[in-house]
Amino acid sequence: MLSLITAGLAPAIALLFFFYFKDEYEQEPLSSVIRCFLFGALLVFPIMFIQYALMEEGIIKSTFMEAFIQTALIEEFLKWFIVMIAVFHHVHFNQRYDGIVYATAVALGFASAENMLYLISNGLETAFLRALFPVSSHALFGVVMGYYLGCAKFNKKKKVRFLFYSFFFPYLLHSSYNLIFLTQNRWMYFSIPFMIFLWILGIRKVKKANQSQRTFIQKNMAS
Repeated sequence: MLSLITAGLAPAIALLFFFYFKDEYEQEPLSSVIRCFLFGALLVFPIMFIQYALMEEGIIKSTFMEAFIQTALIEEFLKWFIVMIAVFHHVHFNQRYDGIVYATAVALGFASAENMLYLISNGLETAFLRALFPVSSHALFGVVMGYYLGCAKFNKKKKVRFLFYSFFFPYLLHSSYNLIFLTQNRWMYFSIPFMIFLWILGIRKVKKANQSQRTFIQKNMAS
């Protein structure tokens, strides 16, 4: 059981600290980050219930509905909702990069709980691929979500637009990710390039968030 818990949690914790320490200016309180991580982990239960109910009611009738509604829409909306109500207006959310930290914490909390449930059902032999694909992808969806939440927090003129982006782009990426695994027999040929794209996109968002904070500090120093 200890090895299963370790295999389930380790990738998420490693990714969370990777993005946490990418903040070049002010790390968030660990208590706030851990709280978001736990909120994300608890999301797995209502999400599983909703997904099960959709299947039982026969609402999901195609692969596209499974990819775009049953999984991506429900998971990304609830993760976005938790970040909005838990930390978006919090005093510690005081720079653009903070959105990345908190959204990634929620995403990885969910991914770790989902991962452990999957490993319990399917065994530890799936742990490496789970870490490489589902856990990493959730982290990167969180990075994109958090980047645009940071933009929304500090750009009142475009707040509504950035809030929309903060849900829509992770949702679109998640749906695309799902389609690869649901429709392609040789999914490895498509999933690896897609994950490379996700990592490039995520790291660019990290750099842009830090650059925005750097520019903000320089302007304040100049004035």
